[in-house]
Amino acid sequence: MSVNNEVPPLLGRDEERRALERFSSRLRDGLSDRLVLVGEVGVGKTRLLDLAADLAADLRVVRVSGMESEQLLGFAALHRVLEPFLGRLDQLPEPQRDALRTAFGLISGRPPDRFLVGLATLGLLAAADRPLLCLIDDAQWLDRESAEALAFVARRLRTEGVGMILALREPDAVFEGVPVRTVPGLAAAESYRLLAAVVSGPLNANVARQLAAATKGNPLALITLAAGLSPEELAGHSPLPSPLPLGAQLQTHLLQRIRSLPLDTQALLLIASISPPQDQALLWRAAALLGLSPVDADPAVEEGILQLSDLLGGSVAFHHPLTRSAVYGTAHPADRRRAHRALASASDPDQDPDTRAWHLAAATAGVDESVAGDLEASAGRARARGGYTAQATFLARAAELSPEPATRDGRLLAAGQALLIAGDREAAQRLLGRATAAPGSPLLRARAQRLRAAIAAHLGRPSQAPALLLDAAAGVAGELARLMLREALEAAVVARQHTVGTTLEAVARAVLAAPAQEPASEADLLVRATATRVAVGYLPAVPEMRAALGFAEESMPSAVLGGFAAEDLWDEQARLSLLARLAAFDRENGALGALKVTLTSLADNELWAGRPHAAEAHHAEIADLDAMTGEPPRGLVWQIELLVWQGREAEARETAATITEVLGKQHGVAALANLAALSMTVLELSLGNYRQAFDWARPLFDDDPLGHGNRALGDMIEAAVRAGEPDAAQDAIDRLAVRAPASGTPWAMGLLARSRALLSADDAEPSYREALDLLGRTQMVTELARTHLLYGEWLRRRRRRAEARAQLRTAYEMFTAMGAALFANRARIELAATGEHVSPRLTPSTKALTPQEAQIAALAAGGATNAEIATRLCVTASTVEYHLTKIFRKLQLTSRRQLHELLAEDA
Repeated sequence: MSVNNEVPPLLGRDEERRALERFSSRLRDGLSDRLVLVGEVGVGKTRLLDLAADLAADLRVVRVSGMESEQLLGFAALHRVLEPFLGRLDQLPEPQRDALRTAFGLISGRPPDRFLVGLATLGLLAAADRPLLCLIDDAQWLDRESAEALAFVARRLRTEGVGMILALREPDAVFEGVPVRTVPGLAAAESYRLLAAVVSGPLNANVARQLAAATKGNPLALITLAAGLSPEELAGHSPLPSPLPLGAQLQTHLLQRIRSLPLDTQALLLIASISPPQDQALLWRAAALLGLSPVDADPAVEEGILQLSDLLGGSVAFHHPLTRSAVYGTAHPADRRRAHRALASASDPDQDPDTRAWHLAAATAGVDESVAGDLEASAGRARARGGYTAQATFLARAAELSPEPATRDGRLLAAGQALLIAGDREAAQRLLGRATAAPGSPLLRARAQRLRAAIAAHLGRPSQAPALLLDAAAGVAGELARLMLREALEAAVVARQHTVGTTLEAVARAVLAAPAQEPASEADLLVRATATRVAVGYLPAVPEMRAALGFAEESMPSAVLGGFAAEDLWDEQARLSLLARLAAFDRENGALGALKVTLTSLADNELWAGRPHAAEAHHAEIADLDAMTGEPPRGLVWQIELLVWQGREAEARETAATITEVLGKQHGVAALANLAALSMTVLELSLGNYRQAFDWARPLFDDDPLGHGNRALGDMIEAAVRAGEPDAAQDAIDRLAVRAPASGTPWAMGLLARSRALLSADDAEPSYREALDLLGRTQMVTELARTHLLYGEWLRRRRRRAEARAQLRTAYEMFTAMGAALFANRARIELAATGEHVSPRLTPSTKALTPQEAQIAALAAGGATNAEIATRLCVTASTVEYHLTKIFRKLQLTSRRQLHELLAEDA
C-alpha cells in the first residue's frame, strides 16, 4: 500500500474556517445560527464538522450522525440528539412534554404531531445551561420525523445561544429556509498538499495534477485513488491506469479490496453494514451466532476499511462512506438473509421488538403471515410515537409478506393513509395503485375509495372527492359510512358546481337519507344542518344550524362547515367562539392542516372587527406553518379579503384572477372563487365602480352558496341600487327580508335596515339610524363604517351638509384607522363635496414593523406573556423578547400599555 492510514490534515478551507469561526462567535454572544453543508461523498463535510467542534470546544457540543438502519424508526435520530437533555422534560409545557415522551415511546398516548414535537425540541435545546452547538452528519439518512423536527428548530433559532449545522449530500426540501453552503472540492494546490501528506513515497507533480483533475479535488477520492496505485505509478515511473477507478469503478475498487479479505472478515463486514453502529453488543451477539469474533475484524482494520477504534468499546465505522452500501448491495441474497436472521435472533424481543421484526422480514423469502403480523405490530408502535413514515414502511413490508390478498390490501391501504398523514402524497398514491381492493370485500373497496378521495383533496382537487366517497359509503354502514358522508359533504361544499360524478344536492340528500346518529355529536348536527340548508332550504335549516353552533363538547366539528353556518346566520359571536375552540383544539393536538384553515377564518373575523394588524398576524402564522410542514407558500390567495380592505387594488385584482381561473375553474375550488367574487364586489364598491360590483355580486346571488351567498346580499343591494338595477335590488332585499329575521342577529337585522334605507327614496333616515344602532352592537366594524358612509352620502345629496359631515367624518376616521385606503378616499371625496378639507393622515408608525414583529406586537398588546407568545408562534421566549425590544425601539415606546394604546388607536 502506498498510502498511510493516518488521518490527513485539514488543508485549505480558509473561507469555511472563517465562516465557522463567525458561527461559534455568535453562539458565545448569546445569539443563534444554523447552516446546512451540502457536498458529495468524501468532499470533507465531516472534517468541517470536526473543525466546528474544535472551534466550539468551550461550548456544549452534541454530535450525531444519520444512519440508514434507523431511517424507518420515527424520531430515532431526534432521541439521540435530545438524550443529554431529557432530564429537563418536566420544564416543558405539558402538551409538548407528553408529545415528546410519546414520540420516544416513554409513555403511551395518541400519536403526537410534529408541531408539538418540534416545539418541545426547541424548548429543550434553548434551555441548555451554556451555548450549545448541534452537529448532524449524514443528515440525508435521518428518519423523516427527526429531520422535520430539526428543520423546524433550525428555522426558528434566533437568540437562544443554540447553533445547528447539518451535513448532507444533496439539498433537501425538508431543510428549506435554512442557509446552505456548498462544500466544493479542494483547489489544485491543496489537492497536491493532501496527496503529499498521505503518500508514503515519492509523488510526481504531474501525477498529482491528473489525480486532482480526475477527482475534482474530492479529498476522499484522492486518498482512495492513491491507495490503489503502486509506488511506481505515484512516482511517475509507470503510466496511470486508464480509466482511473472513479464513480462506479471506485466502488468496484473498494469491493476488490474487500474481497481480498478472509471470508470470515467479509461475513463480519456484512453484519456490520446492517447493524446499528451504536449497538456494539448486538453486532457481536449476531456475529457469535455465525461463529465470528472481534478478531475477524483485524484484517479490515489493517486494510483501512474499518476505522481504527476500540471495537469493543466504541463503534464499528467504515472508513469510506460507500463501503457500507457496497458491502450490502453486492452481497449474495442468501448471505444477506443469513446476516439479517442472525441480527433478528440476537435482538431482544422485549426491549427492541421493532428491530427484530424488521430483520426477520429481511431474512424472509416469500410470504410469512407470522412475520407480517410482527411488522404490523411494529407499525402500530410507530404510529403511537407519531412516526407515520415508519408506520408506512412497516406496513408496506408486511403487505409484501402477506399470503392473503385481502390482508395484503388492507395493509397497503393503511400504509398509504399513514404516508398521506406524513405529507407524502406521491408515495401514498403508489401504494394505492398496488392495492387491488377485490370486489369481494366492500370494506376494503370503501377504504380504497376513501384514500383515493383524500389524495384528490390533498392535491387541491376537491371536486373529485364527493363521488368517490358517496360510492364508497354506499357499500358500508355505521361510523365509517357516516364519516365518509361527512367528508363528501365537506368536499362538495367547497367544490359546489365543479363536483365530478355527482352534485352538492345529491350529496346532501344522501346525508339526510342516512340513519341519524344517536346521541348526535356537534359534528353530526352540523353536517345534517348543512345538508338541510342545501337540499331543503334556508328557513328549515336555521334552527338546526343554531343548535349545532350552540352545542358544546370536546369533539370538534368541521371548521369549513362551522364557518359557513355561522356566516349563513350572520352570527359573528358564534363564529368567533367556534373558531377559538377549534384553534385551541388544533394547537393542542398539533393538527396543522386544520389549524391553517381555522387561522384563515380567524383572520377574517379580525378584519371585520377593524383589526387588520391582528388579521395580518394570523396570515403570518399560516405562512410560518407552511414553511414548517414543507408546504408551498400560499402567497396572497388566502388574503384576498385583507388585500381589498387594505386598498391594495393591483394585488387584489391579480390574486382574484388567479383564484378564479386556476383554483376555481381548473382545480374546482368554488368556495375560494366565491370568496374572491365577494371580495372583488367590495373592492369595486370602495372605488365607486357600481356596475362592476354588480357583475361580481350577481352570480353569488344566483348560486346562493353557503355563507358567501348571505354575506353578499347587502353588497348586491348597494351595487344594484347604484348601478340602476332596481329589479335585482328588490329580489335581493326580498331574500334578505326573509332570512334576516329568521337569523335575528344584530348583524343580520342591521344589514336589512341599511338595505331598506338604500331602497327608500326620501324616508331612509329611520332605517339608517336603526342600522347604525344594530351594527353598533356587533363587532362588524367594517359594516358599521360603511353604514356611516352611506348615511353621510344620503344626507349630502339632500343638502344637509352639517349632518352629512358628521357621518362622513366618522366613516373617514374609521376607514383610515383600519387602513381601508380606498373606502377612506371615497369618504374623503364626499367630505370635500360638503366643503370640509381633510388633511391626509400620517401612515401609522406600526407599518414600519415586519410581519413577525406585527404578529408579536398584536399578541403582546392583547395581554399575552412572552411565554404564551413563544408557544403560539413556535419560537422561544428569548426570541420574543428580542423582537419586542426592536418593536419598542422602532415605535419609540417604553411599555406594553403604550403598545396597546397605539394599536387600539390604529384600530
